[in-house]
Amino acid sequence: MFWTTLIGTLVLAASTGVALGAALGLTGLILLHVYSNGATSLAVDSIWSVFNSFTLSAVPLFILMGEILLRSGVSNRAYAAFSPLFRRVPGGLLHTNIAVCTLFGAVSGSSLSTAAAVGSVAYPEMTRRGYNKDVIVGSLAGGGTLGLLIPPSLSFLIYGALTETSIGQLFVAGILPGIMVAAMFMTYIFFKALRDPSVAPPDPTRRSAWQIFLGFGQIWPLLALIVAVIGSIIGGLATPTEAAGLGVVLAAIISFLWGDLTLKRLVEATFRSTLLFASIGFVVLGATILAQSVSILGIPQQILLTVAESGLDRYSILLVVVIIYLILGCFFDGLSLMIMTLPVVFPLLTGLDFHPVWVGVLITIVIEIGQVTPPVGLNLSVLASLTNNELSLGRVAWATVPYWLAHLLAIAVLTAFPAIALFLPDLLF
Repeated sequence: MFWTTLIGTLVLAASTGVALGAALGLTGLILLHVYSNGATSLAVDSIWSVFNSFTLSAVPLFILMGEILLRSGVSNRAYAAFSPLFRRVPGGLLHTNIAVCTLFGAVSGSSLSTAAAVGSVAYPEMTRRGYNKDVIVGSLAGGGTLGLLIPPSLSFLIYGALTETSIGQLFVAGILPGIMVAAMFMTYIFFKALRDPSVAPPDPTRRSAWQIFLGFGQIWPLLALIVAVIGSIIGGLATPTEAAGLGVVLAAIISFLWGDLTLKRLVEATFRSTLLFASIGFVVLGATILAQSVSILGIPQQILLTVAESGLDRYSILLVVVIIYLILGCFFDGLSLMIMTLPVVFPLLTGLDFHPVWVGVLITIVIEIGQVTPPVGLNLSVLASLTNNELSLGRVAWATVPYWLAHLLAIAVLTAFPAIALFLPDLLF
C-alpha cells in the first residue's frame, strides 16, 4: 500500500505539470499524513535543518562563480592557450575541447555552463576550419559532462550536504576519475582521427615549444583561482562555503582585470545564479520532505532487509541501481535525479559496505550520462542551439554515444578499482 501511494502520488503530481520539487514535497506530506498519524510538522523541522546547513550555502556561491566566469570571456583565452598544444596530434582541436572543458569544469562546477562556455568558442572556430560538425558537438557534449565531476562540483556539494559526507573528500575523490574520463575521451578521439583524418583536418601552423609555453601564461589566473579554492579546502584553511566566497571575489577580480566582465554582466550573472539556485533549492526542499517521510517509516531499512533476503550479491544490486539511474536519466536532469533518489540509494549502497565518498563519485558519473541522454539531456539541447539548429537534437545525441559508453566503462573501472576514487582522500584526510 505504501509503494502504491508513493508511486501513484508522484505520477499523478508529475502528470499535472507541476514542478518536480512540488511533486516530491506533496508526496512526502501525504505519506507523513497517512502513515505517520498526521505528523506533517516533521517536514518543517527537516527543511529547516537542511537549509540551515552551512555546507549547502556554498552552492549558490559556486554557481555565482561559474556564472561570472561564463560571462567574462575567459573561456576564449583558455581555448587560445590550449589550441597550439594539440595541433600536431591526430584529432587536433577536438582534444582542445576536452582539455578546456576539464579546466573550465574546475572553476564552474556545472556541466551545462561548461558545455555552453566552451561550445560558444569552439564550434564557430572548428566549423570554419572544416572539422566534422557531428564530431565537434559530440566532443563538446561529452567534455561538458566533466563539469560535474571535476571539483568544485555542484553534484558533490549537494550530495555532501544531504548525506553529511565530507565535501573536501568528495572534491579530492573526483580528481583522478575526472582525469581518467577525460583521458578516455581523448583516446577515442585519437583513434577516430587516425582511422578517418577527414573529421579533423591537419593544421599546417607550427609553433615552437617555447611559444606554446608562453601561450599557457594566459591561463595562470584561472589556475590561481583553482588552487585558491580547492587548495584552501584540502589544506583545511577554509570551509567549502568560505572557499566559495573567496572564489566569487577572485573570479570577479580576474574577470574584470583579465576578462571582459562589466558591471552589467555581473548583475546578469547574479540574477542568473539566483534563478538557478532557486530551482535547485526548490527540488531540494521537496526531496527533503520526501526523505523525511521515507526515513521515519523505515523504508531504507526495509529495502536493505529485502535485498539481503533476495540472495543477490552487492555488485548485482549496484548494477540494478545503475540501470535504474540510466533509465530515469532519460526523463530527469542530473541534479534533480540525484536529489530525488538519495533518500533510498544512499542508505542502500552504504548499507552494502560501499564507501560513501565512492558512492558520491559513482552517482555523479551516472547522472553525467543523463546530461547527454535524450529527451531531457540538457547538454544536447544547449549544443543543438549553439549550432543554430544546423544539427538536430537526434544528431547531437548520436554523436555523443561514444562518450556515453566511455562513462559506462569508467563506472566499470571504478567498481573494479575503487582506489582510483579513494586514494587521494585516504592520502590527504
